[in-house]
Amino acid sequence: MFDVLKHFLTGQHPLASDGLLLMIVGGLGVYMRAIPQKLWEWCVGQTTMMITVKDDDAAFVWVKEWFLEQKFLTRIRRVDLDTTLRREQPALVPAQGHHWFWHSGRPFCVEFSRSDGTRGWSPKRTEWLTFRTIGRRQTFLKRFVDEIVECHQQATALTSSLYIRDEYWTRVQSYSPRLLESVILKPGEKKRLVRDIENFRAMKRRYYQLGVPYHRGYLFYGPPGTGKTSLVSALAAHFGMSIYTISLTNFNDKSLMRAIHDVPSNSVILFEDIDCMKTGKARLDPNEWARKQMPDGPGDDDDPFDRFGVTLSGLLNVLDGFNAPENVLFVMTTNKIETMDQALLRPGRIDCRLFLGNATEEQKIDLYMRFFPHASMSEAREFVETYSSAKTMAEFQGLLLGLEQERPANPSDCIVQKA
Repeated sequence: MFDVLKHFLTGQHPLASDGLLLMIVGGLGVYMRAIPQKLWEWCVGQTTMMITVKDDDAAFVWVKEWFLEQKFLTRIRRVDLDTTLRREQPALVPAQGHHWFWHSGRPFCVEFSRSDGTRGWSPKRTEWLTFRTIGRRQTFLKRFVDEIVECHQQATALTSSLYIRDEYWTRVQSYSPRLLESVILKPGEKKRLVRDIENFRAMKRRYYQLGVPYHRGYLFYGPPGTGKTSLVSALAAHFGMSIYTISLTNFNDKSLMRAIHDVPSNSVILFEDIDCMKTGKARLDPNEWARKQMPDGPGDDDDPFDRFGVTLSGLLNVLDGFNAPENVLFVMTTNKIETMDQALLRPGRIDCRLFLGNATEEQKIDLYMRFFPHASMSEAREFVETYSSAKTMAEFQGLLLGLEQERPANPSDCIVQKA
């Protein structure tokens, strides 16, 4: 090959030698023009740090919340309108593109990117944020991340929040926690629940000393409309705990374990209407297991429930197995306790049960007086007797809401001042 090139370049083939020379000169020119760009990219890579946050991670929302607390946001001229961060109140966040700001004594560049195509079957586009700043020490990035996390924790610590699981735990912005005073139970029931949770929260060190998993399970059962979910909301708000609600029909064993693993401590994990969720097929008897292992057996892949549903074993594993979280309250609600597997009901998984049945006359009177504190006791009792067909607190509350639209809560509001 060297001889051929030498032969071309010595002039025996002028056309070929000129063409080859032109190619070499052109290639060198292209390479030389790329050197400054590559040198610049190398210098930038050696003197800056970069961190990326994608929208399939919970931290993506945390960064947006952090933006709202920064003064430089008011100086950004290209912004997006976001109504998911502060309930229905509009918030301005950086729009797609590059934005420069100064933070912690260093210049920052944040790039908000959005993909052109959709994500699989979902119409949602992929989004991500990329931060770049001067420096080489990763400890600065860790402090920057800690600041974002602290901002998120302060925002959520002010009130009890509700989270649902999508690709990650997402806070429900429209959620308003119930007041414990607004939930009316039979005499002594509310006080017993509050005392039980207080005792549990005070015994953390004792649990660890005894080697007992530090979590506690509650079961609220009874007919629909008796206030089970409202009670969970009120208890969580009373103790400053957030609720992470799980619908088992949307999970399989692996995704459930991953979701439970992402729940922070000092939280309530709510399995709502667990009697409607198909979790009873998990524990196969030995004969059924052997049948599935046979060469001509159906196998796990032939059962769509095994592939897509949560098995009973998977549920029990997250409740008190090696992967069970610490310092959480497990709360289950059900309309039909008799349909639940006994393995779910044993102590260690369910430590406290409370039956919420149809409303008593005393509960109805207490609720009436809460709606109309200036009414007399005889008026409240007469209303309760008139509408005795309302069996649950939800039904009776609906009647009171209708009555409140017809009359003011304070009789003094009816006084019309003379001109």
